[in-house]
Amino acid sequence: MFESLSDRLEGIFKKIKGRGLLKEEDVVAALKEIRMALLEADVNFKVVKTFVDKVRERAVGKEVLESITPGQQVVKIVNDELCALMGGGQSKINLSPNPPTVIMLVGLHGSGKTTTSAKLANNFKKDGRRPMLVAMDTGRPAAIDQLTSLGAQIEVPVYATKPGDDPVGIFPDALKMANLEGRDIMILDTAGRLHIDEDLMVELENIKEVASPSEILLVADAMTGQDAVNISESFNEKLDLQGVILTKMDGDARGGAALSIVTVTGKPIKLIGVGEKIDVLEPFHPERMASRILGMGDVVTLVEKAQEAVSLEEALNLEGKLKKNRFTFEDLVTQIKQIKKMGSLESLLSMIPGLGKQLKGVNIDDGAFVKVEAIISSMTTQEKRNYVILNGSRKKRIAAGSGTTVADVNRLVKQHLQMKKMMKKMKRGKGFGMPQFKF
Repeated sequence: MFESLSDRLEGIFKKIKGRGLLKEEDVVAALKEIRMALLEADVNFKVVKTFVDKVRERAVGKEVLESITPGQQVVKIVNDELCALMGGGQSKINLSPNPPTVIMLVGLHGSGKTTTSAKLANNFKKDGRRPMLVAMDTGRPAAIDQLTSLGAQIEVPVYATKPGDDPVGIFPDALKMANLEGRDIMILDTAGRLHIDEDLMVELENIKEVASPSEILLVADAMTGQDAVNISESFNEKLDLQGVILTKMDGDARGGAALSIVTVTGKPIKLIGVGEKIDVLEPFHPERMASRILGMGDVVTLVEKAQEAVSLEEALNLEGKLKKNRFTFEDLVTQIKQIKKMGSLESLLSMIPGLGKQLKGVNIDDGAFVKVEAIISSMTTQEKRNYVILNGSRKKRIAAGSGTTVADVNRLVKQHLQMKKMMKKMKRGKGFGMPQFKF
């Protein structure tokens, strides 16, 4: 996410942060490079011009140039303006005071609308809501089948229609079902096309009229860059959107859409899709995204992910085991499962300030977890709890049972011992502090 832009900006800021004194011409030269970096990241040229003008106005003032750390001040100004460019703060989905809240998802075919409908329903379900999905893409039988399948996967009811049904006439019956079942949120998965046409817009306008949605959200593919911005503008003109959901953000190394949409349309980005799994639709936080673009990590999101994956009881239980030096292979498997819930290793490491850059180019293989789990699964309960008894014959049996080699088993045992030693170093008195790593 934003990898290309982040790399360019890091190089630019490295030059100015290394100087004790900055002149106005130094800032102007850096801004020229920032301008080129943003244009290469496929950011709208009008947005780039406004952004650079605002940064220049603040950065060439006496307050910055004569400060103790002018380079750091310029970085802060760029961070502030990037945050403002993407909306300034989080924009949440508005829920109706009189349920059910109707949320209408619109977008072109291929943007990920049907999958996003299910992801959104799953998010609401985790928040204690009672969502329902409504299949309104009646021109495409596969879309109805896909939504029905996704609904079953997350255990959310789907008002499934028949191919060819009038999508406008579907809503009243779907609303009756929602009221009967006490559903407080209805998510309408509407039809898409390969391009914007009059028939599509008329159909969506008619659905809007009959459903009176609290939110009309455009689902756009972030990887299409300025196309996503243009599509957002067109849909907004016809439907008056309340916001945008950007999908495939994890595959967008440039970030032009995210940095342009809010300014061009005046509508906030409310959610972002960062993977194919059903639970990877995240709230969009401009301030956190700006921090990640500038290579400062995103510790807040990392902590939130950890809190979702690990309960307080589990954390306290682990702390007790670490204090008593009783961290076993069983505990290791539990930790691996919790980490996998949080997302890919690469995405997690990118949120730690500085670490993502240090590991750039390093192949981080999530598949290694599979091998570790296979090896531990082939151990007996006694072996999992006491690695000392793992002699040669036991290791051969474990390797054969897990489809690995004795060398793999030995490597895991060695890494487990290293982890235990590191965890001992993490202890400070009665509690735990940050690990004292030595490089």
